[in-house]
Amino acid sequence: MSASQRVICIFTRSVFSSPALKYRTYLFFCCSSSPITPAPSFRFVSTVSNLVMPKNRKGGHREQRWKEKGKADSLSPAVEAASSEVAGGIHTRLAGLSMAEHSRPLSPIQFGSAVLANQDTVQGQKAWKPKSYGTVSEATTLGVEKAPADQIAVEEVQGNRPEATSAGKSTVGLSKLFKESSLTDFTVDNSTYTHAEIRATFYPKFENEKSDQEIRTRMIEMVSKGLATVEVSLKHSGSLFMYAGHVGGAYAKNSYGNIYTAVGVFVLGRMFREGWGAEAVKKQAEFNDFLERNRMCISMELVTAVLGDHGQRPREDYVVVTAVTELGGGKPKFYSTPDIIAFCRQWRLPTNHVWLFSTRKSVSSFFAAYDALCEEGTATTVCKALDEVADISVPGSKDHVKVQGEILEGLVARVVSHESSKHMENVLEEFPPPPLEGESLDFGPSLRDICAANRSDEKQQIKALLQNVGSSFCPDSSDWFRNEAGDVHSRNADRSVLSKFLQAHPADYSTTKLQEMFRLMKEKRFPAAFKFYYNYHKIESSSHDNLYYKLVIHVHSDSAFRRYQKEMRYKPGLWPLYRGFFVDINLFKADKERAAEIARNSKDLLKDVNGSNGTLGKDGLADEDANLMIKLKFLTYKLRTFLIRNGLSVLFKEGPAAYRAYYLRQMKTWNTSAGKQRELSKMLEEWAVYIRRKCGNKQLSSSIYLSEAEPFLEQYAKRSPENQALIGSAGNFIRAEDFLAIVEGGRDEEGDLDPEREIAPSTPLTIKDTVSKDDGLIVFFPGIPGCAKSALCKEILSAQGGLGDDRPVHSLMGDLIKGKYWQRVAEERRKKPRAIMLADKNAPNEEVWRQIEDMCTRTRASAVPVVPDSEGNDSNPFSLDALAVFMFRVLQRVNHPGNLDMASPNAGYVLLMFYHLYEGKSRKEFEGELIDRFGSLVKMPLLKPDRSPLPDPVMSILEEGMNLYKLHTNRHGRLDSTKGTYAKEWVKWEKQLREILSGNAEYLNSIQVPFEFAVKQVLEQLKAIAKGDYIAPSTEKRKFGTIVFAAISMPATEIQTLLDELAHKNSKVEVFLKDKHLENTLKKAHVTLAHKRSHGVTAVASYGVFLNRDVPVHMTALIFNDKMAALEAEPGSVDGEQIRSKNQWPHVTLWTAEGVLAKEANLLPQLLSEGKATRIDISPPVKISGRLDFY
Repeated sequence: MSASQRVICIFTRSVFSSPALKYRTYLFFCCSSSPITPAPSFRFVSTVSNLVMPKNRKGGHREQRWKEKGKADSLSPAVEAASSEVAGGIHTRLAGLSMAEHSRPLSPIQFGSAVLANQDTVQGQKAWKPKSYGTVSEATTLGVEKAPADQIAVEEVQGNRPEATSAGKSTVGLSKLFKESSLTDFTVDNSTYTHAEIRATFYPKFENEKSDQEIRTRMIEMVSKGLATVEVSLKHSGSLFMYAGHVGGAYAKNSYGNIYTAVGVFVLGRMFREGWGAEAVKKQAEFNDFLERNRMCISMELVTAVLGDHGQRPREDYVVVTAVTELGGGKPKFYSTPDIIAFCRQWRLPTNHVWLFSTRKSVSSFFAAYDALCEEGTATTVCKALDEVADISVPGSKDHVKVQGEILEGLVARVVSHESSKHMENVLEEFPPPPLEGESLDFGPSLRDICAANRSDEKQQIKALLQNVGSSFCPDSSDWFRNEAGDVHSRNADRSVLSKFLQAHPADYSTTKLQEMFRLMKEKRFPAAFKFYYNYHKIESSSHDNLYYKLVIHVHSDSAFRRYQKEMRYKPGLWPLYRGFFVDINLFKADKERAAEIARNSKDLLKDVNGSNGTLGKDGLADEDANLMIKLKFLTYKLRTFLIRNGLSVLFKEGPAAYRAYYLRQMKTWNTSAGKQRELSKMLEEWAVYIRRKCGNKQLSSSIYLSEAEPFLEQYAKRSPENQALIGSAGNFIRAEDFLAIVEGGRDEEGDLDPEREIAPSTPLTIKDTVSKDDGLIVFFPGIPGCAKSALCKEILSAQGGLGDDRPVHSLMGDLIKGKYWQRVAEERRKKPRAIMLADKNAPNEEVWRQIEDMCTRTRASAVPVVPDSEGNDSNPFSLDALAVFMFRVLQRVNHPGNLDMASPNAGYVLLMFYHLYEGKSRKEFEGELIDRFGSLVKMPLLKPDRSPLPDPVMSILEEGMNLYKLHTNRHGRLDSTKGTYAKEWVKWEKQLREILSGNAEYLNSIQVPFEFAVKQVLEQLKAIAKGDYIAPSTEKRKFGTIVFAAISMPATEIQTLLDELAHKNSKVEVFLKDKHLENTLKKAHVTLAHKRSHGVTAVASYGVFLNRDVPVHMTALIFNDKMAALEAEPGSVDGEQIRSKNQWPHVTLWTAEGVLAKEANLLPQLLSEGKATRIDISPPVKISGRLDFY
């Protein structure tokens, strides 16, 4: 089937209804109410224009045809056997997941997750789908006509009828849900099945393992080879909002049924009114019906002033559609950007501004343009520059400047198919921008009016918003208010739903894959919550053996996405972990007839899986390239959100010194230019004084911080053009063109000729490359008990010669200090400012690190972290091998000052607690953050590299302890393990831990490096830091920054050689150069090609394609007078393309007299024509090669 076709309708028998219900399946368009013969299945094919919306023009309907669906094969005996084996182990593996005690283990199932865990996704007969944004190395997803089990008619069976409003959900129905259908009475046995389907989701979050510079280089390489196109879109500053129809639901990032989703529904409803005018009510109902019948979800950036401040308060409240997703085939399929535009233009929904770069020159120019604007770009300047360098520019239907303002959060660049440009051209031709028929109409009170009129009560706000939207768009408010009778039952379901879901037989392929996902996340202890809620849309369909839930997968840390991404590389069949992840779940009992029918459908699906052609990357791209994406943010946005808003808690809770350390660290992490760091530091110091004086000790709320920050920034910007460029935009008086040409620090076009001078470091004293002998030093230990820090401190104290200088060394042992330890360290620092302090206490988290930074700033000291060397893993900087050794050491102690030794009843628990304080950071992130904060890192050798793996008993007892720790902390938080629900389990585990570690003492001793060797290595590293011989390892931060001009950098030695030869041949040149001493002053030279101030951002960016390339330059003449001298230059070609300077007279400035600016050399040709300069031709011209670069 061609790529321009799509499945419209499927008739199939369904298997998931309650036994009491007999029904027919109507997928997408319900064609008839008369009975349909159930076998065989058929599919109805049409084009996208008919699927999206009927078009009011001739020729809109195209050929339609019917095709018969193929028959299925049965499951093989091997598959049944494998399924049986894994099913038998499910109960054991999930023992810690709060299952019902009377749930029985499953008998062999015919279709389970284990059977298909490593299989490719199903590829049925091809049906038309818009080109979609695949996620990772994914196979073609299950064709809808090949997945009868997935295409269950939830409209009739599960109560998803559009006409079912909250009025129909009576209190009787609620009682039925909470009493008859109680989960407590629902046991899992061999007749228990479950059906799960994704209801709403956004793109998966992929963490690129490459650095930003590596990603940029790879993107340029792929475009150059014709393998891909780079697509760039604006990042509007708002929040994620997803909509799946009035029955499918409205969702925020990790929640639903609250003020966030109510605001989203209201704003989306207003977009329909703007687009359709008088027809809006009709189109809203059609859109809801369309999303429900086609199982689709749209994702949007919700930009509004009522949900808290971001970088700038928007002038209007609006949404921009960022994703359109089909969910009917099981695995989500995301539309490509051209298809999103087609979809939105037919429904008159707002689209984003998009640019396509399909040539090496254009994509190189794009990155160069960003680098030129990253520290001062605003919406106007950025969009103008990208419009000029892009191959295709598609303006958004919402102009960022008009609806949000000049402060632009950033850009998102990603790799898409090399055919995207052609696809986009076709879409733009077929779907022109629609008219906005309601643009001038009065829609009644606005979002801000409604929220202002109902400020006393959030529920009243929600009700007012939904009522104003109208029943055509929101006929059912049960997700917000349960029912009109005001039932007080909680939405929250029992936590044991997850264990029952994982134990039940999967009723279809999608459920199998979701079970596989969730089981993996639980087994690997990913930082994510599975929140189950009662599904109020299904009350009328609920019974004691037929339960319905909504599941919210809330990922707490980005580390979960990184770890899951790694699992996907090992298991290609895994579905991705999505952002904004909502699933509808049905637990039900099946009689023998239904179970047999499910099994038959499972066999069909297994045949499809086994016949799949294997995994393919998105758009045919290789796995490592399929998800290349980079986010590029602007400093004008970051100074408001990261430096001002996010720094409020630090400023008010920890004071100005800690705040200064915070924002300097942020700017260092961003690789902000030295000039901007100085300007921002000055501005933020004033801000800190201003806001603390105005607010006193009461912290300014981050949700309304712009009420204070915007007036301050506006007044600050008025003081100078440099301040205006720094702020970007504040107040209506600032125009973009007023600050585009400003160059930091007053540097002129020929900046190489400015006298070189030291720039004072803008980073706090805690971040240093060398340690001054007049400053102190704090050595601290981000570690875990048992890492030998106290023993190491004793060795350092007794080391002959200390750390190689005359500074005294002192130690302060945490176990002997009463009260606040770090406060005591600060007091000792003030008493002995030149001393080296050994802070003998574990420093495991960022709160402690900030205290150390603040202490260093206040007392003029540097800080050096000493960490046990360990491989770590994706979510913790310490490996289980290291943890085992630490536990073993602690349990060998006797009479420990801190009472953490073999006599401690909960020593194992304490070490697990410390271990989890580091959870969420990989080893690379852990070390990188310490280096970024403190400028150095000392590693203490711990384990031998050639050691054998941990013995199974040791590994098992550690994993058992971690499972128990998670159960304990989920229920009791930081409560001591000797108390609480699991006290007996902890006693048993502590006893087993001691026995197992003691039994493996020989192994645990053998894998450790000798302590003497570790001490020697640490001392050598500390001495190197104290002497200034230490070079901090690279943390692979971005090395590119703002660009001012493009030039060819010329080798000064070759220029000097040329001048010497000219002087030897020409007496005039010899006399002129005699007293200039260029051999001492000419250190750098270049040919300026374009300057941002003189020629514009686009002109500078156009040289990006030649970045770092060698360019031949012919020197044709020397022109000079008593004030200046320059070589006339003619750049040559690179790859057959002539490099042309935007300067009227390309040259290399050699010398200027005191008080003469370097840019005055541009006047030499004119002075020559006036007889005020001398020209010496170079014949033949001398060729000198230089490298093209940005400055």
